[in-house]
Amino acid sequence: MEVEVIDKIDIKEDDIAVFNKGKVLKELLTDHTRRQLLREQKGHEEDDAYIIWATDDYKSYGDDYLFACEIKPELITGENRNSIIMPRVLKDKVQQVQRSKDKAEVFTPSWVCNAQNNLIDEAWFGRKEVFNKEEVLKDGTHTWTPTEGNISFEGAGKTWEDYIRDTRMEITCGEAPYLVSRYDTTTGDEISIERRIGLLDRKMRVINENVKNLDEWKKWAKIAYHNIYGFEWQGDNLLLAREALFYTLLDYYEDVQKRLGMKPKKLHPSTMQSFAYIISWNIWQMDGLKFVIPETCKKVEVCTNQKEIDAAMNDPFRQMFPEEALPIPEPKYELQECPGCASGEHTKHTGIYAKIRDWGVFDNDHKDKEGKTGKERCDRPFIEIYNETKNKRYYYATDFHDF
Repeated sequence: MEVEVIDKIDIKEDDIAVFNKGKVLKELLTDHTRRQLLREQKGHEEDDAYIIWATDDYKSYGDDYLFACEIKPELITGENRNSIIMPRVLKDKVQQVQRSKDKAEVFTPSWVCNAQNNLIDEAWFGRKEVFNKEEVLKDGTHTWTPTEGNISFEGAGKTWEDYIRDTRMEITCGEAPYLVSRYDTTTGDEISIERRIGLLDRKMRVINENVKNLDEWKKWAKIAYHNIYGFEWQGDNLLLAREALFYTLLDYYEDVQKRLGMKPKKLHPSTMQSFAYIISWNIWQMDGLKFVIPETCKKVEVCTNQKEIDAAMNDPFRQMFPEEALPIPEPKYELQECPGCASGEHTKHTGIYAKIRDWGVFDNDHKDKEGKTGKERCDRPFIEIYNETKNKRYYYATDFHDF
């Protein structure tokens, strides 16, 4: 693979570290669930908490790179550290195979992501080939051709603003190829902005085709990012996904300025950080089977003779003749596996349940079914949202399912 192509798909953490004096990189590494927990325990707002490695692939670098250690900015920046984290396609084949065995890490070709994302839009618009037309070349290569002109919402019974507000999520997202498509995660081939097929790419294309100025763009870009979610186990993949969403923002900001006939300039550093903050909430670290931060479940101390104690305490003979009753047994304790891990019931884990943010409604033009224009934002454990929505139809991961 050519050096120029590698440089375009392998985002360097040193490059991000220059944005807003390192605050953007810190934000992209933040774990808000653990950050809130830490602040509640210590009672002040100054503590940082970062995502963890959640893999042993980096332990050769030292004790700070072990499974449960945080990925801190200083561990992945500076001389000899700037290339520690890289996309799967640039990792050696042995490591790729091992990660597939350990964590079932398998990445999906962009043409498959496109085909499945097209199914979502077909259901939403009520017609096919909204964003592109899928093709198979004579040599068997799968590809697609983007639709010409602006995306039409005629006949959909919805507006382009409705499309931006609609929520999408990619489960076990890896490097988030269903959300953004700056490159094909299986081949490393760069994908030009007009051919991108991610769920967020599609929202950003619609925004760039419809806004009239940069203030309007920033408003709707923020709404788009509020409504894109994904979770991942391994910390390196999670960071790569967050970085991909961040650089996608920069790509579309440059594109909209060209569309508006402006000389492209960079986003203001504070605006960069505000989007990084959204990304770090919405693309979060979680064990998708347990809904907790990976490997945080702990053994619990259990009284193994509680039934005997209860029986002795509730014995009618004891209540009538307490002086003659047999003594109540002494409690016997032992450490047992986390109840959720032992039973498979995802509401009973002792680990740290991952939280995500519902950003509410910030655009006053939008009204819900009751005619209300506002909705408070709130932070909630994802498992609560899952339990509320599991019997409803949502656009979810790479297709729409009944939870």
